[in-house]
This record gives sequence, C-alpha cells and structure tokens, in this order.
Amino acid sequence: MSTCTIRRAASTDADAIAAIYNAGIAERVATFETTVRTPQDMAARVGASTRHPVLVADRDGVVLGWAGISSYRSRACYDGVGEFSIYIAPQARGQGIGRTLLAGLIAEAASLGYWKLLSRIFTFNTASRALCRSCGFREVGVYEKHARLDGRWLDVVIVERLIPENQPEPPEPASLAGGERLQE
Repeated sequence: MSTCTIRRAASTDADAIAAIYNAGIAERVATFETTVRTPQDMAARVGASTRHPVLVADRDGVVLGWAGISSYRSRACYDGVGEFSIYIAPQARGQGIGRTLLAGLIAEAASLGYWKLLSRIFTFNTASRALCRSCGFREVGVYEKHARLDGRWLDVVIVERLIPENQPEPPEPASLAGGERLQE
C-alpha cells in the first residue's frame, strides 16, 4: 500500500470531498448536519479562502479523506483560533490516514499563524477522540445537550491543540529603577 500525499484540495476534488462528507452525515457519528452536500457546495468551500484551507489525503489519485479549518468567531481577537473538521472515507479508516491528514492540517495551521485549533466531537465517537489525542489535542470539557440530531440531545467533547511556535511570550512588565514593578 502506498503512502498518502497531503495537499491543498482543488476544485476537481469536490466530488470525492462531498461523497466522504455525505458518508459522515449518513452515519450520524461525526456531525449534527443532516443535509447532504453537493460537489458544488464543497467546491465553493475549497476555493473560499486561503486563510481557511481544505486539505486532502490522496493515494494514487484517489482522495481518501479531507480536513479543513474554518473561522472560530468573527471577532479579531480570535483570528488565530481555527475550528477544524476531518473526515475519512469509510473504506480508508484504520490505516493511519486520519493521523497523517490531521498532522498536515496542524502544520498548515502553524504556517498560517494560527495559535490554536479546536473542535467538538460527539462523546461516543471514540475513534475521533483517539485520533485527536494521538495528534496532541486535549479534551477540555463537555458541552451537554449541545444540539439535537434526529430528535436526540447529544453531548460533545471540546478538544484543543495549542501551536506554541505562534504563541510568543509576552514581554516582561516594565520596571522602575531599583527593580520595582510598575502597578498594573
């Protein structure tokens, strides 16, 4: 089995990205979304912004997974926080593709200046939770009854991963002569 290439998605990947996402929607274990996506929907996302990339895992010309960063909040203070999604084709799961793809997304986020990635995962989605842990994410809390899917309230685990190279230490507080600190 050949290794995967992680690359920025192209509009020509839209059919595969939509099929992978729609499998995730149908399975009801990865998203609250219930409306299937068309290739046109996904092509619009792929080309929407260099700040919010979509990456694919490609093996021998076949897209086996995709991951993307979207905006966390619209306020400028959150510009360095990205919310991520990752989906792997059902036939490609358990082969390490998710780990390779998520590592690629973290590297891409770092190159774009993000200082944190985060996501929400259904509490019962043990595979996604394990994937995130293996890539350095930590679970920081649970949103109870976050939303309803098929009439059931579901909880989600919040995961985050800091990107330390984009978090410079703040300067030391200014000092007065004699080593006393200024009042803050």
